[in-house]
Amino acid sequence: MPYKIHIEIIVKYITNSYNIAYRFHFSKNLIEFPNHNFIGCRLFNFNRLNLLGIDFEEWYHPELIQPYIKNQKTTPKIIAGIDKILNLLRKNDTLATFFVVGELLEHTPELLDKIIDNGHEIGFHTMHHTNLNHNGFKDDFDFEVKKFAELTGKKSKGFRAPTFSMNSSSSWAIDILEKNNYLYDSSIVPAKTMLYGNPDAEQGPYNITSKSLEKNDPNGKLKEFPLLTTKFLGKKIPAAGGFYLRTLPLTISINAIKNAEKHEYPACIYIHSWELTPEFMPRVKMSFKDDFVTYHNIEKSYSRIEKILKSFKFTSYTNFGF
Repeated sequence: MPYKIHIEIIVKYITNSYNIAYRFHFSKNLIEFPNHNFIGCRLFNFNRLNLLGIDFEEWYHPELIQPYIKNQKTTPKIIAGIDKILNLLRKNDTLATFFVVGELLEHTPELLDKIIDNGHEIGFHTMHHTNLNHNGFKDDFDFEVKKFAELTGKKSKGFRAPTFSMNSSSSWAIDILEKNNYLYDSSIVPAKTMLYGNPDAEQGPYNITSKSLEKNDPNGKLKEFPLLTTKFLGKKIPAAGGFYLRTLPLTISINAIKNAEKHEYPACIYIHSWELTPEFMPRVKMSFKDDFVTYHNIEKSYSRIEKILKSFKFTSYTNFGF
């Protein structure tokens, strides 16, 4: 079986100043670029292309914060950090999927153009960062999917549930996503935590249905991209991002990515917008436990994710393909 290599060749149109990335499955034929100036290339094992999601949400969206700010007037602050996040991705030649809370596009419509114009993908993270298991949300979800389609010109093809709240009680969301022509979901974490988890789910991508959240269903129309997990002290834990990326030694996440590559499935990792821009993140007074989970090592998030981006190749979900 021939060894596949991922080649990213950066070329430049003679007629303008835009840099364009061409991606091919290269075997032995010479690839020619008529009317282009060759700038350079980078080689990657094609089977080692991983997935990066930016959960783009505000400081008041995290589930652990919400009980402490009930009836409190909230003003968006994190959206001011969008350029910082885009610059991080640009300098590391990385594409990402931005799973955006829809109300932020209502507040700042230009966010969409900034994300799309930089080559990234827009994904759906509900309109108000609502847990799928919230009472009565099933009745609102279809409306929210359609509203987000209006805001994005139907550009969104992927979904991530807030707080990874896709489970047997909220599997109805898969049917609604299918009905609205979505192509994939990335809400399943194959490990159990105090807030979420489907510990028996498959580690690599599979076809998901509302009746089969954890195992491949050949009749499934949606592709599930489960989040990265690993073993720590004999226990399976998340390794994809958030609290675990901030708290555990970075080598644990790095080894988890290497393990995914070894087994030839993409390592799906994520980071929150407010973790990358702690300078805009207010410190809400909470219990010690909630404070620790939300804020611990938040100032290290940027440097840790950058080390990962420099060590591995990541792209957006649609750019990865299905």
